[in-house]
Amino acid sequence: MSIFTGSGVAVVTPFHENGEVNYEKFGELLEFQIQNGTDAIIVCGTTGEASTLTHEEHLDVIKYCVEKVAGRIPVIAGTGSNCTNTAVYLSQEAEKYGADGLLLVTPYYNKATQGGLYEHFKMIADSVKIPIILYNVPGRTGCNIMPETVVRLCKEVENIVGVKEASGNISQIAKLQALAGGSVDLYSGNDDQIVPILSLGGKGVISVLANIAPKQTHDICAKYFEGDTEGSREEQLKTLELYGALFCEVNPIPVKKALNLMGMGAGVLRRPLSEMEPENAARLEKAMKNYGLL
Repeated sequence: MSIFTGSGVAVVTPFHENGEVNYEKFGELLEFQIQNGTDAIIVCGTTGEASTLTHEEHLDVIKYCVEKVAGRIPVIAGTGSNCTNTAVYLSQEAEKYGADGLLLVTPYYNKATQGGLYEHFKMIADSVKIPIILYNVPGRTGCNIMPETVVRLCKEVENIVGVKEASGNISQIAKLQALAGGSVDLYSGNDDQIVPILSLGGKGVISVLANIAPKQTHDICAKYFEGDTEGSREEQLKTLELYGALFCEVNPIPVKKALNLMGMGAGVLRRPLSEMEPENAARLEKAMKNYGLL
């Protein structure tokens, strides 16, 4: 059984002005997601600025999220690292805290071979019992996990169950599905490709857009699964201007700006991320108004 189907939000981590994690606002954001139909919470991913959290903060945020959500929907913890031992440690701790699953990003910077990727992911998976979704985002990591490797991992390692595909390469994703024969739970990692990936047999999306439009992102998936493919397609196409604005600067700069424009108190960014350029912020605000969020 899949960890979840539908819209999983790659939730931001709100910070106070002094850079400390703002747990009060984080709790409010989690409630906002649950009340608006989000199907799963993905905590401490790229959008959650995990790369600038200390190990202690990283685990504290996961623990708080699990306790706050309290089993209402699945919580999937981002515990990947380019150091296998670090990923094992974070994964084991997240499992102890009660996370329902893990999201493991392809190791960045080291640029492992496909054989190295297999060993890396298998070692982490063997250290825990909860299910794992791989995360392929070569534009950020410089390393592409190939379809053959994903399928091998899902077939040979019991608790590796799927992949978040953010390569943007539909041909590669189609090849993955052809090889998988139903053995891989596929999730879109790009909000502009939800419907195309659902059409290839995807289970849903792990979404940035859902931070600010949770119901709409959920509805794209729900309508598709209900057989209303036209309605799903229409919802997808409505998001494209907003999607472009949300990614006109590197994620999560725009989505945190968007949440702040909505009065949601996402707070500051941690360096090296910086505030949006004024012209891009204006573009984002316009797109949000056109979409009905402001």
